[in-house]
Amino acid sequence: MTDDTVVSAPYAEFSCGVPPTGIDYNGHLNDAAYAQVLTDANELFLDALGLSAEYRERTGCSMYTVEITLKFLHEVNADDQIRAESWVASSDSKRLRVATTLLVGETPAATGDSLYLHVDTGAGKVSPFPHDRIELLTRLERAHDEATAPR
Repeated sequence: MTDDTVVSAPYAEFSCGVPPTGIDYNGHLNDAAYAQVLTDANELFLDALGLSAEYRERTGCSMYTVEITLKFLHEVNADDQIRAESWVASSDSKRLRVATTLLVGETPAATGDSLYLHVDTGAGKVSPFPHDRIELLTRLERAHDEATAPR
């Protein structure tokens, strides 16, 4: 994926059905399944940012999740289709915060705020992003700020 594609705000390439194992005894998506869907959506976004598995293989650096805040807004049923809208909420030389809204149709079902650290896995410590990723994240943060705010 090119950087220009990612700049569109929000990033909305993720969608999925409800995993059958994620349904609770009320017939709704359970807490852990919301978190898994959020994680899957963010992984796709990180891949589009050039910061996923291939990045780790190439550079020895990886994104580590250090915090997720998940807010449940609406029930998700077994036959629902979920999609995600993701935004670069903030970034600096070593951190990336992603805001994601999970939707069923146009109804927000949950929001997630995820904080990632850029880690040099060989050194075992947080390290700065390479210059090209800092430029991309800064550009995206500006573009996402100028677009409609996350729901």
